[in-house]
Amino acid sequence: MTAIQLDRRAVLKGLAGVTLSLPLLEAMGKEVAEQTPRRFCAMYTANGMSLPKAAHGIDEWSWFPKSEGKSFEFGKSTEPLKPFRDHVSFLGGLYHPNGTKADPHLCSDMWLTGAPLHNPKPGMFNSVALDQVIALHTKQYCRQPSLVLSIDAGVGFLSRTGTISYNQEGKPIPAENNPRRVFDRLFRGDRASLAVQREQLQRRIKLVDAVLESSRSLNKQLGQSDREKMDQYLTSLDEIEARLTASEKWIDIPLKTQDYSHLNLDATSEGEPREYYRNMFDLIALAFDADITRSVAFMLNREDGMGVSDTFPLKLGLTRTHHSLSHAEDKPGQLEFARYDLFLSEQLAHFMGQLQQYKDVQGTVLDNTILMYGSGASTTHNPTNLPTLLAGGANMGLKHGVHWRKPNTPMSNLYLSILRSMKIEEPSFGDSTGTLSDSIFTV
Repeated sequence: MTAIQLDRRAVLKGLAGVTLSLPLLEAMGKEVAEQTPRRFCAMYTANGMSLPKAAHGIDEWSWFPKSEGKSFEFGKSTEPLKPFRDHVSFLGGLYHPNGTKADPHLCSDMWLTGAPLHNPKPGMFNSVALDQVIALHTKQYCRQPSLVLSIDAGVGFLSRTGTISYNQEGKPIPAENNPRRVFDRLFRGDRASLAVQREQLQRRIKLVDAVLESSRSLNKQLGQSDREKMDQYLTSLDEIEARLTASEKWIDIPLKTQDYSHLNLDATSEGEPREYYRNMFDLIALAFDADITRSVAFMLNREDGMGVSDTFPLKLGLTRTHHSLSHAEDKPGQLEFARYDLFLSEQLAHFMGQLQQYKDVQGTVLDNTILMYGSGASTTHNPTNLPTLLAGGANMGLKHGVHWRKPNTPMSNLYLSILRSMKIEEPSFGDSTGTLSDSIFTV
């Protein structure tokens, strides 16, 4: 790491540029302000989905539907999504070409990037994640560039990541997992006066500068492992300041009036899983409704038995941990794994219901949001045929109600299609070879 990489202001210039200008409402006029937002939310679940062995005779519990096209039928583990049939699609046959070459434990690291983690570029482990590319193009319209959430917070560590979001330099972006802290960051429900908040913003910015100044001399004395930890810490500080600077630009623009009474901000990942997930999803829905951010990444579970979420199946009355269920070869184990998929489908259905209730200038928030839900493996450590569900985006050219399948299709082609639907004209993404053809995308 060089001193230039540690320069906060240089990083901010690269990340923010001219997009941190005056807020949309006062700088761009009513015509632009009334344009319907285009949003994106990526939701990751670890350890793959239940795709039971045919010999067990429980095909109805397969996460992927049996038939393809518009005639597909929901399996038992995805039945909660039936009311949203016209708003969801299953995509089969997707994979990351680099995923078949890398350590399978790295599948969550590359899920939103597709990076060659088996042979990274010098000085770079990963590449930019899809949610952060979207954030770079949408952050001038909203208070927060992006919202990065996970079950355990932070970044975790190599091959056992605690985040699915990576910045333009391929560095992991620390995730948040506490509902109250997420609420305070998004809605500032506990703020005192605007003047006090401005003072607090400036005080924190000065603290970041002081830490960076000290780190330049300290960094020369650190070993490789410590330098990596310092690099992650500095990346975290850069992200904090980018959010603070963005917030300051909007500080005089009042938030949309919303009802927060259904939230339980004391819910934690250590408590009841359903209560925790629903509050996190409700916070995302409120943030989208108030146009606080247009890019969200939420890591629902961590890979390989890591973190608190591995015990969630036990808390739900099942007999094995999440990672253990993903390795189950017996019928009872594979059935329990499918029942955990059912639980997650229930949470996704609740989230979609919330987004459908909120209204935009044109259509619902669900109509103007692309939701992507999936995993970095199909069955245990198998990085092919990645289970992928897309929802929403009816006003963004998505035509749902199908089970689309095309074997050996690069996942990055899907990501490029998502970018085009959001009117983000990037020429490519990762190792994409084009957009998805003959699919649910019409733009």
